Amino acid sequence: MHTDAVTRHLTIPNQLTILRILLVPVIGAVLAIDFTDHYQIGAFAYVTAAATDTLDGRIARSRNLVTELGKFLDPLADKLLVITVLVILASQSLLPSWVVVVVAAREFLITGLRSVAAGQGVVVSSTQLGKGKAFSQNCMILLIILAQPYPWLELPAVVFTWIAVIATIASGLDYLWRYRRFII
Repeated sequence: MHTDAVTRHLTIPNQLTILRILLVPVIGAVLAIDFTDHYQIGAFAYVTAAATDTLDGRIARSRNLVTELGKFLDPLADKLLVITVLVILASQSLLPSWVVVVVAAREFLITGLRSVAAGQGVVVSSTQLGKGKAFSQNCMILLIILAQPYPWLELPAVVFTWIAVIATIASGLDYLWRYRRFII
């Protein structure tokens, strides 16, 4: 019976989410330790981790493999990945620290909102603005990493930083407005 419970929870989507969590320290180490091509390897690892976020959700929904474990781990993995990499980039002076604060504040605020709503039996689902925020943050991170070995990507990295900041704020305000009944 124990094996059945483990199999039920360790679905392919949950395995992809766990892979994303396991990639976080790898990406962090690759970006933090200076060696030949470390930014290119870090970018590849980041894209791999970000791709698992898209895949796990699609597979879970299309194959009816949505689990409580997945609902918990998926947003946790997303936040660990993005915030860890942003902190490392800021510590290397590749990104202003205030950007990390904006992203982290939005993530904690919306996580709190989701918790309050869940306590009242309401699921706060992803919105198009939320998905756009995630996409813009992933583009920003990838461009900042790749701008190190490829300086011609510096301007697109700056542009996507502003796009990501605006999308982060806009999606946070959108969630707060949609679910204001839980905060007023």
